[in-house]
Amino acid sequence: MADPTDKMESIINLCKRRGFVFPSSDIYGGFNGFFDYGPLGVELKNNIKQAWWQDFVHRRDDIVGLDSSIIHHPTTWKASGHIDNFTDPLVDCKESKMRYRADQLFFAPVRVAGETIGYVAVLEDDGMQAKAEEMASDLKRKLAKQGTLEPVVLKDYTEAKPEEHALIPSPATGKPGSLTPPRSFNMMFQTHVGAMQDASATAYLRPETAQGIFINFKNVVDTGRVKLPFGIAQIGKAFRNEINPRNFIFRSREFEQMEIEYFISPASDWAAAHKDWIEGCLAWFESIGIPRAKLSLYPHPTEKLAHYSKGTTDIMFEFPFGVQELQGVAARGDFDLTQHSNVSGQKLDWFDEAAKARYIPHVIEPSVGVDRVFLALLTTAYHEDEVEGEKRTVLRLPARVAPFKAAIFPLVKNKPELVERAEALYRRLKQRHNVFYDAAGAIGRRYRRQDEIGTPYGITIDFETIEKGAGVTVRDRDTLAQVRMTEDEVVRFLDDKVNG
Repeated sequence: MADPTDKMESIINLCKRRGFVFPSSDIYGGFNGFFDYGPLGVELKNNIKQAWWQDFVHRRDDIVGLDSSIIHHPTTWKASGHIDNFTDPLVDCKESKMRYRADQLFFAPVRVAGETIGYVAVLEDDGMQAKAEEMASDLKRKLAKQGTLEPVVLKDYTEAKPEEHALIPSPATGKPGSLTPPRSFNMMFQTHVGAMQDASATAYLRPETAQGIFINFKNVVDTGRVKLPFGIAQIGKAFRNEINPRNFIFRSREFEQMEIEYFISPASDWAAAHKDWIEGCLAWFESIGIPRAKLSLYPHPTEKLAHYSKGTTDIMFEFPFGVQELQGVAARGDFDLTQHSNVSGQKLDWFDEAAKARYIPHVIEPSVGVDRVFLALLTTAYHEDEVEGEKRTVLRLPARVAPFKAAIFPLVKNKPELVERAEALYRRLKQRHNVFYDAAGAIGRRYRRQDEIGTPYGITIDFETIEKGAGVTVRDRDTLAQVRMTEDEVVRFLDDKVNG
């Protein structure tokens, strides 16, 4: 499938058709920026989270877990800077009523032989330069201007001069004069706590899970028997009132994060710790089936770093709609603990026994969205091929994260001896793994159904199983190879593939 747009549409259609992801409130026409995970989607999502927790918490000695509340004391967000600074630049189109993030709306003057003849505007994507150049050529031709078209140099709308706002066309209408100047838009969802709905009752749905870790730092230190360096991990929902949610589950208003705040001594080599976490995250992505070749690193330029950051590197993934951030790894210094200590009046420091000194630890923060990992896995796993002259859609998901680890089939459903044996094996395997039983339809069609949802192995009980004691056949989803095994061997085989 050569066209990335076609691949994205195919993935979205598969998600809806087979029960991975549904538009939220679907019976009411959906609700922009919100999604529901269906029976297969919730299994894949849970498997991602379990793999992350197992690898970064259970298999390490220096990480402990936390599950903080979604709504924190409102002062949390004042101290962290979110109330004042957690904003995106918003632009309105007064004619179409569309809204855009100013830093995702790009414009350029169209210049011919030294004269500016107008402006073009495009929304950010991988093809925006080509689109802008085509629009500039069309404008030159429409106005019948003679001379050489100068290079089209795109800038985002936050860089537009005040006098240019009225000249830049809206992407919705193509007409100039309807775009407003950018203004700050706070992305936190407000709510009210208690019976009163005045300013004193205002609270916020958390826009990130990190602050729940920072405000519990003292609790964990006092109770967790931890030793610096150590980390606190959390998986949980976060909410951001995105101006322009887009690209399916990639950018939504309700999402799930997997975050670690890893605390280190301020005297330690933060750059080395930062690099170690980047490498560890890259290795983890590879371990769950996201190839290194589809990943790249984007170190934030010094001038674009957040005020608290010593260094931030994004791990980028090649999605069908372009190379975008999959995970961020930030060296946050001591900003968060210092802020919460100053505002709360509580000491959020660490006593170093060896140095006989107190200090506020610094932090390395690997943060990744579960939904983005989910989409990256589907993007990597989705393939179309041909088997025995028929088109086949297959999700090549690793056994560790696949919703079902195997499917068990009696060759036909009208032979009680095959059905009984298949059901017995299904019940045995079900005690160890999430497996599926299917007796309906031709065996080839049953294989195809499981291929499409990512089930790695198809286990068939046939006449040779019963009559010759020849064991069962195990079919590999990716190679299509079939081998015979005893039922005891199948149990060990599946354990190795899922847990190995």
